[in-house]
Amino acid sequence: METLKQLLEGIPGASEEHETGAWKRLNAQIRPRGSLGRLEQMAARLAGIQRTLTPDVEKKIIFTMAGDHGVAAEGVSAYPQEVTGQMVYSFTRGWASINVLAKHVCADVRVVDCGVAADLPPDWPIVHGKIRKGTASIFSGPAMTREEAVAGVMLGARLVRDAVFKEGYHMIGTGDMGIGNTTPSTAIIAVLSGRSVRCLTGRGTGIDDSAFERKVAVIERAIEVNRPDPGDPLDVLSKVGGLEIASLAGAVLGGAHCCVPVVCDGFIATAGALIACRMAPKAREVLFVSHRSKEVGHDTMIELLGLHPILDLEMRLGEGTGSALAMNILEACTKILRDIKTFEEAGVTDTGR
Repeated sequence: METLKQLLEGIPGASEEHETGAWKRLNAQIRPRGSLGRLEQMAARLAGIQRTLTPDVEKKIIFTMAGDHGVAAEGVSAYPQEVTGQMVYSFTRGWASINVLAKHVCADVRVVDCGVAADLPPDWPIVHGKIRKGTASIFSGPAMTREEAVAGVMLGARLVRDAVFKEGYHMIGTGDMGIGNTTPSTAIIAVLSGRSVRCLTGRGTGIDDSAFERKVAVIERAIEVNRPDPGDPLDVLSKVGGLEIASLAGAVLGGAHCCVPVVCDGFIATAGALIACRMAPKAREVLFVSHRSKEVGHDTMIELLGLHPILDLEMRLGEGTGSALAMNILEACTKILRDIKTFEEAGVTDTGR
């Protein structure tokens, strides 16, 4: 997987044979057929992704991708840009929401500096993968070059590949940290959906009415100035995206390349996932949307992906918190498939249900 072309061409998609085999077992278990609803669907998908009738997602890791955005200078966030670096420090200390929820589900957290504007100390226990110190402001021009966007994608893919092949992780979660990043994420979904910016724009960190109007105007101008091509996901990513969004996309592609399930978090992580699935449609086959974000544009992202969110808890934090919670459910799905006996195994009479 040395180039983006090799990455995209090396994605095999899920195994229909193993998914069919999983359904055969699920339908033969000692309970009414279909009684576990979407848990059965997810169990069968996991079998297809991992190409086995005994999928295993016990060893899991969440990548929290961090990056800053030049557009934050336009007043689109309730918080100043330096909070990004401060939150990265909090992650390293185990103080933040993602640390608590990941620990609860026995998942590891790996924080990645994809493009934080500050110089983070080299001794911090993070992945120092900085491509540049934040993006340029999409208000007046492209966020980054196409080459930088590719570098971000390949960073995420490489980290996932190494986690799977060198460290033996079975399931990947994605999360984000970056002040102002709902603005480029909204721009991405507006371009890819063709829908109005206003109907897709949310309050992000909790901005007031005047900041909301400014945010809408900034996104509309960014799209007008940059004219991203909706048929070219890399063009969209480089012109109105973010460095952490690029790496989030790469993580999905890396998971698809390695045949492991990828659980994406909310609005920003799903923007990355949508870019990934536009670059390689088969990547969608390994993807799970952890939850329905409170951000209004998230519904449109989910609609375009054609996937059902696992949870709906009115969350809008990011960091990978939704991914952590959904991982617990997906792990339960593997046990449903593996451990519930069939009528034949249990010696129970099957009445045809």
